[in-house]
Amino acid sequence: MSSPLVFIDGDQGTTGLQIHERLRDRSDLTVVTLSAAERKNFTRRAEAINACDIAILCLPDAAAREAVGAIVNPAVRVIDASSAHRTQPDWTYGFPEMTPRQAERIANASRVTNPGCYPTGAVGLLRPLLQAGLMPDNYPVSIYAVSGYSGRGRAGVEEYEGQGATQAPSYQVYGLELAHKHPPEIQQYAGLAQRPVFVPAYGAFRQGIVLTVALDLRLLAPDVDGATLHACLARHYADAAHVQVMPLFESSTLKYLDPQVLNGTDDMRLSVFANIEHGHVLLAAVFDNLGKGASGAAVQNLDLMLTRQSR
Repeated sequence: MSSPLVFIDGDQGTTGLQIHERLRDRSDLTVVTLSAAERKNFTRRAEAINACDIAILCLPDAAAREAVGAIVNPAVRVIDASSAHRTQPDWTYGFPEMTPRQAERIANASRVTNPGCYPTGAVGLLRPLLQAGLMPDNYPVSIYAVSGYSGRGRAGVEEYEGQGATQAPSYQVYGLELAHKHPPEIQQYAGLAQRPVFVPAYGAFRQGIVLTVALDLRLLAPDVDGATLHACLARHYADAAHVQVMPLFESSTLKYLDPQVLNGTDDMRLSVFANIEHGHVLLAAVFDNLGKGASGAAVQNLDLMLTRQSR
């Protein structure tokens, strides 16, 4: 039996390059890419995507929609790393740890949409708490996050590593119009009744994310505290291979969160910090924006989908 053909469409961006790097030496599949001369040839791209078993799209949104529209072979399965299909009901959300059966859904899906990097942390923190009824779905959620500059793709890498790198700011908050593309995705998969406030930033480091959500316990049920929230997350991710919940005694000793501590891994670490006196809790997620937040997640989903392909 021949090995599955995996076509990476858009293997020159930050996500696509890392996916290609992760897959190129594997013996259980065959990676297909296009030459520089072919990448802008729609006919050649359409031929490639219809000849593969699984296509991984690392493209701008419009190009991802165009690629999917070119598929006429019903056997072709797709992992879309863009945001083009993340809230579409006929696409499976590629966050295997989100629910007990999500990995199975991904394994059997023909269309999988990779989560956004920031939503991976936000949904990972919020959904178990909302699902357990520990937070009301109308809680006024505000999310603050900082990512490495690779989160901007090649433009971010060029700004910080190119000729004008000395002029790049050490820290920049963006999305000031509060109309970022991630809140609808976060709202849908976290189970929120209303759009969350989302304030992202870039730091002067290549990759890594710290994402935080502050909670006021006065807005939760009287018996909910930091320990309750932590126990819920710990139960939800008890058997997860790539999501860990830091024990409360460990988080209580931390003085800061390093966004780069999990770089080079496909893991995400969740933490709960509580101030009993003031009734405040801080939820935090740390992970590599190019690992669990992008390329690593795509490969994790690919491996799940290949389990069905090999049957």
